[in-house]
Amino acid sequence: MQYKSLGNTDIKVSEFALGCWPFAGGSVWGPQDDAVSIATVHSALDKGITFFDTAEGYNDDSHSEEVLGRALVGRRNEAVIATKISPPHLVPELVEQTCDASLQKLQTDYIDLYQIHWPNHSVAVEDSMAALLKLKDSGKIRSIGVCNFGVGDLSAALESAEIVTDQLPYNLLWRPIEVEIAPKCLDNNIGLICYSPLAQGLLTGRYASADDVPDGLSRSRLFSDDRPLASHGEDGCEVEAFNAIAKVIEIANELGEHPAKVALAWVRSRPGITALLVGARSPEELDLNIPAFEYELPAGVADRLSEATEPVKAKLGANADMWKGDNRMR
Repeated sequence: MQYKSLGNTDIKVSEFALGCWPFAGGSVWGPQDDAVSIATVHSALDKGITFFDTAEGYNDDSHSEEVLGRALVGRRNEAVIATKISPPHLVPELVEQTCDASLQKLQTDYIDLYQIHWPNHSVAVEDSMAALLKLKDSGKIRSIGVCNFGVGDLSAALESAEIVTDQLPYNLLWRPIEVEIAPKCLDNNIGLICYSPLAQGLLTGRYASADDVPDGLSRSRLFSDDRPLASHGEDGCEVEAFNAIAKVIEIANELGEHPAKVALAWVRSRPGITALLVGARSPEELDLNIPAFEYELPAGVADRLSEATEPVKAKLGANADMWKGDNRMR
């Protein structure tokens, strides 16, 4: 396992970040046994995974935070906890009580990385940042990160505080951040934490065509707005995406590797990456993903993979919002 610093801090995190949203279960993930979730966290720690990402908004009742807190009792010093504050709570008078609620559920007196989950454009970002800086000064949080921030919001936030990470969707099929956001992050030593590194399973080769993809996943801008749950108002790029997937699988087969392993290795090879968020619901799922963090692409393969997915990148443009044509990442 490789480790990297969060921005300019001395906080070291594993490149494999365990995404804890599945621990919430509920309507999004279906039934999830808390005991299995806790065993997954313990297994991760035993294997050198130190970075755990959750949010107050996961399942609306903070169950993900609560389960992670229970899992880390007696092992808190081994873990780096990242959690998130939801947009409605960015009102300055709500920030501290929201953080306190997360601290209680996580059973800790500090959060290593406190992230804004999505921008709230009805609240001045400098006011939200001032409240977050008070939390940092008091020792309740160690560093400040953001999620889903475009260059405009990022620039505004940087005027008020040091931002160490921006958490964004990034994978071979979803490359809009390369246009503007990633260069901005690189220029300011802001690490990229990548979610959906396997394009919600598309890059595993699980689906033979766009029509095989479940409604909940086919709502992204990769798919036609005709899909049942889509609301982005765009044509999508289904043909380009599945042509690209076929090429990625072909390259993986040449290497004798699983396409998921190759796809994750490609993201890891990109400049400015701090960590990849991988959700695992059991120790067994955890073990399936670990080899991808021990694998390096042979020379020239990353360029071939980029070329294979270039038509998708060209179609999507600079809008990094996976679900809305009206970009919420300003």
